[in-house]
Amino acid sequence: MKGLILCAGRGTRLHPFSYSQPKTLLPVANQPVLFYCIRKLIEVGVRDIGIVIHPSQVQISGYVGDGSQFGATITYIEQESPLGIAHAVNISQPFLQDEPFILLLGDNLLMDSLHNLVRRFQDNRADGIVMLSEVEKPQDYGIAEVHEGRLISVVEKPVVPKSNLAVIGAYLFTRPIFEAIASLSPSSRGEYEITDAIQTMIDRGSFIAHTTTNGKYTDVGTIERWLEANRWMLSRELGEKLAIGEGSVVQHCEIVGPVLIGKGCHIENCRLGPYVSIQDGVQISNCTHIENSILLENSSIHDVSWQMKDSVFGRESFFKGSSDRKASMFILSDKSSIQLPSTGGDSE
Repeated sequence: MKGLILCAGRGTRLHPFSYSQPKTLLPVANQPVLFYCIRKLIEVGVRDIGIVIHPSQVQISGYVGDGSQFGATITYIEQESPLGIAHAVNISQPFLQDEPFILLLGDNLLMDSLHNLVRRFQDNRADGIVMLSEVEKPQDYGIAEVHEGRLISVVEKPVVPKSNLAVIGAYLFTRPIFEAIASLSPSSRGEYEITDAIQTMIDRGSFIAHTTTNGKYTDVGTIERWLEANRWMLSRELGEKLAIGEGSVVQHCEIVGPVLIGKGCHIENCRLGPYVSIQDGVQISNCTHIENSILLENSSIHDVSWQMKDSVFGRESFFKGSSDRKASMFILSDKSSIQLPSTGGDSE
């Protein structure tokens, strides 16, 4: 069995941070989202992994390398145009060949293991299996209709949903998926949809099983979801604890965990947490309160006398506050610099 992770998306909703690096490399609890996907595959014994990237995304191969740091073998497959999930699968056929493969979306964070996905696929001798989860707004998802343990329909963002079971970005397929994709035409948005390929398999008599997860999941596709994923992972990894990396100095601070501090940081006279991730080389001083925020490598925050929350500070960014503002949210891009004057007004 092989693995395939799709990472070629542009991540426009994550600007300005996805200007400087692919969204699948953005950190959640100080680890790139992509690393969690790789480890999910390794947990179920899949070590031969293909990663689909855009030709411009050389940073991904730089971070991941040949896979040896994970005990895996990585093959890179280039998708030049954003023509959809099914297209990415199709161009990966020379790598996948005739083996069953697990398909993951590289910006999706799943809390559950993939063991149930693999087990149900093997037990049912299915042609494919998808992971489903109950959602509150099924109109926003690809929605599955199931009967007696098998899928009978999948519709992308239906106007009148037949269930609230969403397809959430973890699949296991066999060779018939390629035959289904070969018969597809582009959708109204110009993409080859994986939901259309699954429906084609069903219509041709393939047995598509399903497994339902009760665990949390999200696609790290917006700033809000990125912060949400960071909260989940910090809670899972740390509980309510503080973790401090090698060479970091933390003094005269009040910490409310979970808080994760990387290597070589200097932090003093601050209140941090809960849900704060701080990458390597960050400098913080004289800050009243930072909560539910992500601070990327070598960023600096100083002299902030109000609460900062729901914020992201880019790599090598610099922020210095004033003395007369209230709670604020800030999104500061890489290498940006802001020094706020004392204005007497609220910050929105």
